[in-house]
Amino acid sequence: MPQDPIATWHELVESRSANGLDALIAEDAVFHSPVVHTPQVGKAITVQYLAAALKVFATDDFSYVRQLKDENNAVLEFELELDGIQINGVDMIQWNDAGKITEFKVMLRPLKAVNVIHQKMGAMLQAR
Repeated sequence: MPQDPIATWHELVESRSANGLDALIAEDAVFHSPVVHTPQVGKAITVQYLAAALKVFATDDFSYVRQLKDENNAVLEFELELDGIQINGVDMIQWNDAGKITEFKVMLRPLKAVNVIHQKMGAMLQAR
């Protein structure tokens, strides 16, 4: 029986660790960033973005506040405060029958949140 990718994702977020991302992401995964115009295609770049996000978003007040899920899709709404800005966002996740994430899309609000995440994610990705 394939892994439950959303349960695994929650474990990674809770542990604030990227260990396990490689096993969770499909080879043909696509990552949609709220601050990058084009989709980021492939496992390596998707893992890189998600690992950086786990560090940037790893605050004590990060929490998922709502989850909608069906057989191969989930929408996870989250909230956190970062640099004094209240951030509200949504992770839209799709996975294949093997339980591997094939698409991960992040949406953020308000505009101030997008700007601060752009700055922090840019710094994190350049450091890699």
